[in-house]
Amino acid sequence: MSGASEPQGIQGAFRALSDPTRRGILMFLSEQDMTIGEVSERFEITRAAVKKHLTILEQGKLISVHARGRERINHLEPRALKSVSDWLRYFDQYWDNRLAKLQDVIERQEQNKSKSTK
Repeated sequence: MSGASEPQGIQGAFRALSDPTRRGILMFLSEQDMTIGEVSERFEITRAAVKKHLTILEQGKLISVHARGRERINHLEPRALKSVSDWLRYFDQYWDNRLAKLQDVIERQEQNKSKSTK
C-alpha cells in the first residue's frame, strides 16, 4: 500500500485522532451534538484548550461546526471516520493473511511429524 492509495485528507484525520482528549470528544459527539461549553464541562481543561481540540477535529474533517444563533454546534462526521476505518482495514486483512499462512505452516509441520512417527 503506498501513500498514493490513501484516501485524500486522511492525514488530518490521523493527526486529529492522535490525541486522547480529541478521541474523547469524538466519543461524546457520537452521542449528541454539543456546543463548546457542553464539551468543556466534560473535561478538566480550559474552554480555550477545548476550542483548540475542536479546531483540529474540524480541520481533520472529523467534525463539522454549525452556527445556531450565537452558539457553535459541533457535529460528528462519521464518513470521515469510515475512511480511517477503511485504511486500517487493510492491516486487518494483512494480519489475517499472515496468520493464515502461519497456520498452514504449523499444520504442515504437524502432518509431517505424524507421518514420520508412524
